[in-house]
Amino acid sequence: MERNKKIVKTSILGIIANIVLVAFKATIGLLVNSIAIVIDAVNNLTDVLSSVITIIGTKLANKAPDKKHPYGHGRIEYFTSIIIAGIILFAGLMAIKESVEKIIKPAETDYSIISLFIVAVAVLVKFFLGKYVKKVGYAVNSQSLVGSGQDALMDSVVSFATLISGILNYMLKWNLEGYLGIIISLFIIKTAFEMIRESANSMLGQRADGELSKKIKEAVSEFDEVQGVYDLNLHNYGPSNTVASLHIQVRNDMNAGEIHILTREIAYTIYEKFGIAVTIGIYAANDKGEFGLIKQELEKIVSEYEEILQIHGFYVDKEKSNVFFDLIIDFDAKDKKMIEGEIVGRLKNKFPEYNYNVILDPDVTDI
Repeated sequence: MERNKKIVKTSILGIIANIVLVAFKATIGLLVNSIAIVIDAVNNLTDVLSSVITIIGTKLANKAPDKKHPYGHGRIEYFTSIIIAGIILFAGLMAIKESVEKIIKPAETDYSIISLFIVAVAVLVKFFLGKYVKKVGYAVNSQSLVGSGQDALMDSVVSFATLISGILNYMLKWNLEGYLGIIISLFIIKTAFEMIRESANSMLGQRADGELSKKIKEAVSEFDEVQGVYDLNLHNYGPSNTVASLHIQVRNDMNAGEIHILTREIAYTIYEKFGIAVTIGIYAANDKGEFGLIKQELEKIVSEYEEILQIHGFYVDKEKSNVFFDLIIDFDAKDKKMIEGEIVGRLKNKFPEYNYNVILDPDVTDI
């Protein structure tokens, strides 16, 4: 799979670059007795481990679906991101410990032009490596790569701060190693928590990307028979495995064969354009004539509630005296059932001969 090949190739490049940086930084840090450079080297070493874990996670996530995991193993990539964040967090905490000890018991450092030059080169290497890895990560939708790229960019900033500290030490004999080490450590810890938060959100199930949901609805709406697209749900089973469900509104007089052909064509189109398998439900529209009066009254009542984002799925079963419709109410609304009850009560006063069946849909995608 091309996506996995890019992730592995980019991770290997990161491993090689970081191993070289670790060797140079550790050597220079020990020679000039710089805790900041040594911590920076350790941070690069965690980047090597992160890249290795990214490769392993990608391989495991690419396992074929099985009976226990019919949607595949793609979410393993989110677990690997959490592991990588844990490694980075541990490195940051250890770095703070070493930095505090350096402040309590400061030691003389001995920078040279050569050592400063090597640190300067490391700044450039990490900056361009980070930009490249992050770009590939976004291109292939890999949180692990994006996190690694962001970490590398942060490392370039940290290394730049180390360079400034070294220059000040070389020119003015100011020893800021311990304090700089704490600042570097806090940056490392911040990155770890950001990675944990992003991966946890993906694992818990976060709101679908607004741009993607908009494009899917637009693609479905291009079919002439479709009068509206509603209830779009996107379920993520890994960065490259998303399944969806939605409802479309069609004419009340379409037969089963016509609906079958339409839904098949829509499903094929969505899969071809977005790589997403979609299940399609049907709303039949019969809001004309006498039923139109009920729909107009409903719309009038709903317009008085700021909390209501949308009504759809309106249908009247005259034979059984049932009226059906769905309400989407804002997540911030305090009492959704109370709002539903008020609307049904007002409709009942106006059209007492009907029963009202309401479904409260969650506001899962942008309308």
